[in-house]
Formats: sequence, structure tokens, C-alpha cells
Amino acid sequence: MAGPKEQPLPPDVMGRDDAVEVLRAFVLDGGLSIAFTRAFEEPDLWGLLLVDIARHAARAYARESAFTEEEALGRIFEMFEAEIARPTDAGNTTLRSQQGH
Repeated sequence: MAGPKEQPLPPDVMGRDDAVEVLRAFVLDGGLSIAFTRAFEEPDLWGLLLVDIARHAARAYARESAFTEEEALGRIFEMFEAEIARPTDAGNTTLRSQQGH
């Protein structure tokens, strides 16, 4: 059985026993499916992680499309704020122990 199209490991984590995967995200049927580990003692570090991801995505759009990095980052932040204000899908969070993992 074929699995999902996975991203390769980043080169800097290869061979590192101290690296911890904290997030996997998949687009499925037009929606998002994620698996994550809380990973941090304080929730504010998730804000840092999300901003870092947004910056990497904006750089990718700047390299691969007509968007500048600033335009792409602005659009990402606009959608983030809109989704916080009015969620299109609040989703649900299921414990791994309840998923058969």
C-alpha cells in the first residue's frame, strides 16, 4: 500500500539523536490533517514556530512565483488573522491513544 508523499528530512537533523519531530501536516481532500507533539513547556513557543514556518513559506513563494517575500508574508498573516477571528473549520484534536497508535 502506498503512503503519503512525505518531505525529506532537513539535512541538519540527519544523524542527530537529539532532534525531535514536532509537526506533520498533510493536505487531504482539500483540508488539513496534522499530527503533532506538544513539545514545548510554554505555548508561546508555538507562535515562534508558526512565524518561522510562515517566513519559510513566504521565501518559497518569492523564489517560485510572482509574489515578493513581503507580499506573500502579508497574505499569510492576513489569512491567519481572518481564520483566528472566524474559523472556517475548528476541527478536532484526538489523542493518539484514542486513534490506535
